Amino acid sequence: MRTTIPITSRPLDLIYFAFFLVHIPATLLIDLQALYPASLTPHFIRALPQLYVQMSNDPLIGSVLGMLGDSKPFVWFKTFLAVEALFQLPVFVLGARGLWRDSRSIYVLLLIYAASTTTTTLPCLSVLLTTPTTSAQTIADKVVSVTTFQRSLLLSSYIPFFVIPFIMTVDMASRLTKLVTTGIDAADDKKSS
Repeated sequence: MRTTIPITSRPLDLIYFAFFLVHIPATLLIDLQALYPASLTPHFIRALPQLYVQMSNDPLIGSVLGMLGDSKPFVWFKTFLAVEALFQLPVFVLGARGLWRDSRSIYVLLLIYAASTTTTTLPCLSVLLTTPTTSAQTIADKVVSVTTFQRSLLLSSYIPFFVIPFIMTVDMASRLTKLVTTGIDAADDKKSS
């Protein structure tokens, strides 16, 4: 039986652990409000994404919540939010628990999560990068746009949700490759003895 290494001695696992813990309230209080019935959501919780969109003019959250016009073009993003609710949120809890316990059995789930999240965050970054910059024309045309400050703010909040899962994808694939290779080598040694 292998000795459990404390999470503080595993820097990447500590980053992943903190990432999952931070992601839980952000998911529940902001992201998933597009899926909650408004009548069941307390006012102070409904106010959080409103404040966020007022500050950032996030075209994704603002549109899917109907704050920035028609939400129909963003049905793809609402689907990503459903994936976040049904798959990612449980992974945040299971992943944090598995990382805390130094369980190698969590690697497969973390690889699936990380690859999926990297894939779904990339189109979100594309939307943020291609959203028009606010100008007199965008204001006159009532086009959803962001200021340079808002784009910087949005990118600084979305990029970590791409980079950390991307690193996790490579890291978990590497860890699993080593485990599989060790298992194959052990099986080969057992056959030859």
